[in-house]
Amino acid sequence: MKIIFAGTPDFAASSLKALIDAQFEVSLVLTQPDRPAGRGRKLKMSEVKQLALENNIPVETPMSLSLSKGGEEAVRIRKVLEEIKPDLLVVAAYGLIIPTDILNLPTGIIRKGYEPIKAVNVHGSLLPRWRGAAPIARAILEQDPKVGITIMEMDAGLDTGDMLYEEERKLNGTETALTLTQELADLGANMLVKYLKDVDQYPPRKQPEIGVTYANKLQKEEAGLVFSKTADALSAQIRAFNPFPGSTFMVKDQVVKAWGAKVSGKKTNQMAGTVLGVDSEGFLEIACGDGSVLLLTEMQRSGGKKLPAKQFLSGFTLSEGTILE
Repeated sequence: MKIIFAGTPDFAASSLKALIDAQFEVSLVLTQPDRPAGRGRKLKMSEVKQLALENNIPVETPMSLSLSKGGEEAVRIRKVLEEIKPDLLVVAAYGLIIPTDILNLPTGIIRKGYEPIKAVNVHGSLLPRWRGAAPIARAILEQDPKVGITIMEMDAGLDTGDMLYEEERKLNGTETALTLTQELADLGANMLVKYLKDVDQYPPRKQPEIGVTYANKLQKEEAGLVFSKTADALSAQIRAFNPFPGSTFMVKDQVVKAWGAKVSGKKTNQMAGTVLGVDSEGFLEIACGDGSVLLLTEMQRSGGKKLPAKQFLSGFTLSEGTILE
């Protein structure tokens, strides 16, 4: 089985590694171009590209696969794919739109009673909830009780293809987007290998028409904490926005990022945004909507390092009664 793999971040690298470890033949990797990163803004290759090169797998990094936008490079990529004559395209968090002609290019894997399957996607949600770019973070933000992975057949729509294999995980309200993404990446990688080893065990099913939601990319404009919201909602935001873009609040003219949070069992009649003090564990207590209390467990000042609350507050004074915005 010749596989073309398309993916970019750590989430996708887990699936690529699983294919390699299971000794599937990955003939080519498609990933996004190197991007500037860090304070020095040096070009950094994607995690998928790094893994592919470590395993001597050829890599292509087109800016676009669209013939109208990608020009000669997009034409060349199609010739490369045609020469490989792949059996299957596997996609996981690639980040670029894959045109229909490329989805239809593979020969396909034979399935009993169905057309050969040519392209599958490892998607980080229980479809049809959270189609789109940021399903894991949006699920945390909306305080979903459960999340999961859907192995789906790709079509021309945005995550609209038939579902092939799903597994779910319950959420306990402590997950961050960072930790949950890694957990689901590992789950999806194992599911992908399991699916490819016996595709006949997972017949395609149409997605329900009810329950469709879209997970738009997280934007920096969403980062500000609004303390009139409940502590539950703010804790969810802080966890959903870790590692990107981080949640922020203002102390006078200084921006502070909150990276970790918990909900206190206390109640208060203080105005939302008021610093109530520090609890026995050194966490910062803040009054929120409906009398709820938020505990900030990890913070970062502008230009500083992420620090546990107790350590952060030893060098950054936040007096009781201070109003945060």
